[in-house]
Amino acid sequence: MKPKHKALLFNFIAFVVLFLFIRLLLGYFLPLNRIFLAVTSAIAANILAPKFGAIETEEGEKILMKWIFIKGMREIK
Repeated sequence: MKPKHKALLFNFIAFVVLFLFIRLLLGYFLPLNRIFLAVTSAIAANILAPKFGAIETEEGEKILMKWIFIKGMREIK
């Protein structure tokens, strides 16, 4: 699998996991409308999810992760 495809898959998985967790958590504690709950969860998951990207280096393509809870970028193996 190409690193670009892996980065896209990692982005999707991170978003889905956070979206479901936030939606279930908010739905359990707050009686909100379904659409408002989904939109709020999507915005929060988009902000909190780590971002993955593939870059070209001299050794080949590498996958890097950037997240608001860590400083800088980390390489994913």
